[in-house]
Amino acid sequence: MIIGVPTEIKPDERRVALTPAGAAGFRHHGHSVIVQRGAGLGSGFSDRDYRAAGARVADSAATVWARASMVLKVKEPQPSEYKFLRPGLILFTYLHLAPDRRLSRELLRRRVSALGYETVQLEDLSLPLLAPMSEVAGRLAVQVGAWCLQAHNGGRGVLLSGAPGVRPGKVVIIGGGIAGFNACRIATGVGAEVTILDVNPLRLRYLSDVLGGTAITVMSNRATLQEEILRADLVIGTVLVPGARAPRLITARTVAKMKPGAALVDLSIDQGGISETSRPTTHARPIYVQNGVVHYCVTIMPGAVPHTSTYALTNATLSYALAIADHGLLEAGARDQAIRHGLNTHDGHVVHPAVAESLRMKPVSPWS
Repeated sequence: MIIGVPTEIKPDERRVALTPAGAAGFRHHGHSVIVQRGAGLGSGFSDRDYRAAGARVADSAATVWARASMVLKVKEPQPSEYKFLRPGLILFTYLHLAPDRRLSRELLRRRVSALGYETVQLEDLSLPLLAPMSEVAGRLAVQVGAWCLQAHNGGRGVLLSGAPGVRPGKVVIIGGGIAGFNACRIATGVGAEVTILDVNPLRLRYLSDVLGGTAITVMSNRATLQEEILRADLVIGTVLVPGARAPRLITARTVAKMKPGAALVDLSIDQGGISETSRPTTHARPIYVQNGVVHYCVTIMPGAVPHTSTYALTNATLSYALAIADHGLLEAGARDQAIRHGLNTHDGHVVHPAVAESLRMKPVSPWS
């Protein structure tokens, strides 16, 4: 199989879908890899690095898309890339189709077999390809949240760690998954007062054990959520429903009642965001102030650290991409439930049930 790796064109996206070592892995399995010239520069990989790994380097995106049987990307195709989509193409990337009807229509109309990293799911319901970026985003969330709280950004002027004789800032983390856990570790590490909410009591018990009492765990419901948000200096939203739109847990009215200059970092923005006041931002213009609250809603947050993120992403995706290349999509899916969960669209049909529900369509599985 020919594997294509185009340059990411989403604004401020510097990651690349495959490291040179990953390209060597495909070559070892007998496959060909074609990489667009300069695709890895933002992550610290030169064209020479890819050639040394056995990949070919193409001058244009059109060449990569046309020659590849499977295209590996980091982010969803942008409108200028829709013309490259074609029947029979396998696309493996972060898709986040639930809030993106336009892309969904294009994938269906052009009969693309599109797999979303974010919906590849193991039997224990964990998301192995979302996990590395969730870890990065969770750790970054506290860092950017602290920056949002600085007065020159419109924030309260609160130092999360506090100071001798001065109380630390209060951080509220909504969602106790991988991103929430990593945000919690960093926030407690800097000395903030941290509360983490989740709807799963077993998860809260686990977090309480591993965090050793450094954070307060609270069952999430409408009353506790409201109470904690209104007391917070920094709110970090990390809620995810695989394949579906993020639930809107924070109303605009609640945001208006938050402390003036408080900050909201919405990691769920790729799936639509958890606040009614959230809208996508970029690394170039990452924040805005609404209802007196500083919002940080960057959709490609791990792209701020592309070298680390690219290594982490390839480490997670390579085995699944190799299985598809070695056996073909349908056989690989028959062998591995996680790959079946990953398939979002195929031959003009929506496959993933949660994506289908969000798009108000009926799922059709090629394995049924």
